[in-house]
Amino acid sequence: MGQHRLAILSGIRTPFVKSGDAFKNIPAQELARMVFREVLDRSGVDAGRVDEVILGNVAQPADAANIARVSALLAGLPIQTPAVTVHRNCASGMESVTAAFDRLSTGHGKICLTGGTENMSRIPLFYPQSFSEKMAALQRARTIGARVSVLSTFRFRDFSPRIGLLLGLTDPVCGLGMGQTAEVLAKKFHISRYEQDVFALGSHQKAVAARPRMVEEIMPVITPAITVTQDIGPRENQTMEALEKLRPIFDRKFGTVTAGNACPVTDGACALLVCLEQDVGQFKAAGAPLGYLRAYAYAGCPPDQMGLGPVFAAAKVLSREKIPLKDIDLVEINEAFACQVLSCLKLFASAELQKRYDIDGSYLSEIDPARLNVNGGAVALGHPVGASGARLILTLLKEMNRRRVGRGLATLCVGGGQGAALILERE
Repeated sequence: MGQHRLAILSGIRTPFVKSGDAFKNIPAQELARMVFREVLDRSGVDAGRVDEVILGNVAQPADAANIARVSALLAGLPIQTPAVTVHRNCASGMESVTAAFDRLSTGHGKICLTGGTENMSRIPLFYPQSFSEKMAALQRARTIGARVSVLSTFRFRDFSPRIGLLLGLTDPVCGLGMGQTAEVLAKKFHISRYEQDVFALGSHQKAVAARPRMVEEIMPVITPAITVTQDIGPRENQTMEALEKLRPIFDRKFGTVTAGNACPVTDGACALLVCLEQDVGQFKAAGAPLGYLRAYAYAGCPPDQMGLGPVFAAAKVLSREKIPLKDIDLVEINEAFACQVLSCLKLFASAELQKRYDIDGSYLSEIDPARLNVNGGAVALGHPVGASGARLILTLLKEMNRRRVGRGLATLCVGGGQGAALILERE
């Protein structure tokens, strides 16, 4: 990766909105269309110059197969422009950018439109296979008698839907929901309920304080009921007292993870326009790049402890690039759960723990809290799974420019037991 850097020319995102709220009637492809169109208009780059569209999405809506292509056409990109949807669970938004990096580095075009989208409000219910089979038999029946015969086989259990969101948030290998994996970490790393609530309160406080700055990366979204101009999630009046009243939701008896110290289910989209550093001059209309992707890494980790993924991936990319973590100016760790981030911080700082997990910690060290998630994180903002990876890149680069620092690390955990980490730079 060292011979190339990927320039992030421009980026924009929608507000992040809690599931069931203002975006509940806006399909994921429409959210993507909005940010695609906006980032092209703001950059001044003609849509006809885009060589490929790469979009991250997890829920994969049935009414928008290959949602990248659907969103691109809705946004007015030429029919000749190919588009592909990528899916790496929580890292899908990052996957879109790193896939573009690989495409462009090997000569497959000059510029890509990337990003991620998710409408978790619209993840459907799923009926049992028995229901599908009996409905198919009903459609094949040609006589009234045959139809009555099929109808007589239906039972109440055939009409019991399974919640698609819960299915998607459950790991089929280890059998645990994502929240349950967070409880595993809380116990293994001795993270108390109090520590988690303190972290969650800080996330809200930082996100509220950052609202004036977030105007730089958020586009307004007009809905029939309301125009949304900022994230719907951060609470100005959040208190420890309110957080302490919430009951655990994944382990009712002994758990510590609550709706207050976990990320909310969220809808949103983000778009990033990217090209190789040496080709920036061909897209002068976009102005100076926000920054550059220098290197990235994905890594596997135990599925029942998927929240530790950021440490596995960061160790991999920092070692490859020979950059000590202490030389990173700002760090973004996606806040899937407060205890998940707190567990990562312990693992980043402990050589003993790194040895236990067989992590090469040569370039790892303690992370200064003043450099971490300085504008708040997903505990306050939410985590639209297909979009969060792209949002981390955008938010981090914007803050690096505000502070005029040279290097940042964006990382997140990935359902199924993976981590993703990107080293970002600016001039």
